[in-house]
Amino acid sequence: MEINKETCINCGLCIAKCPVAAIGRDAAKQVQIEFDECVECGVCRRLRVCPTDSLYQQELTWPRTIRSIMSDVLTIAEESQISGRGTEEMKTNDVTGRFKQGWVGIAIELGRPGVATRMYDVEKVAKAVARENVEFEKENPITSMMADPATGKFKDELLNEKVLSAIIEFGVREEQAPVILQILKDVTPALDTVFSLDICSKVSAGGVVPHVKIVEENGLWLSPNGKVNIGLGRPLVREA
Repeated sequence: MEINKETCINCGLCIAKCPVAAIGRDAAKQVQIEFDECVECGVCRRLRVCPTDSLYQQELTWPRTIRSIMSDVLTIAEESQISGRGTEEMKTNDVTGRFKQGWVGIAIELGRPGVATRMYDVEKVAKAVARENVEFEKENPITSMMADPATGKFKDELLNEKVLSAIIEFGVREEQAPVILQILKDVTPALDTVFSLDICSKVSAGGVVPHVKIVEENGLWLSPNGKVNIGLGRPLVREA
């Protein structure tokens, strides 16, 4: 995002609207956008607070284009064909069958909530979990940004890009989940951001949610609210 200096009246109404505090005033008290801090989310322009319509979206080129993909909810990712940072995850599992009995789905949402992240921190987490031979979700835009999905290594030109949030997504067998949770605990001190941890599993025949015990035994807090597939999706998938 950029400011048209010829029409900007320096009222400052846009400053408080930036979710990553990339808009401020320079030494001359002129409103400016700190280019390297802007995540191209489009919030400042979309809110239409500028009385002279001086905020405008400049043409984005690689690698800055990933900022918009990961930060602007209206940008469509080619990999998933949906807007947003990730995929439909387990929200449509009754149709996709992505997560099966005996498996646990894990998503690591770096930069969320409202902190943002550099891609080098995303790489740190990806490399850490990749040592357990996880298979990153191919439809997730993040996976396409990796130079080597087997190791979690990202393309070098992306590492200093800043995004509002980035989701690392994969599935593991239930017995492997505790190891992954410990890896995430270990890598956390090395990160200059925050992350929200998502976990899901299919309810067993006895009504037990397998991942609940796994999370509790590893000393992590589990939110009482979540998302549930109730079998209304069509065509309904059937496990073999």
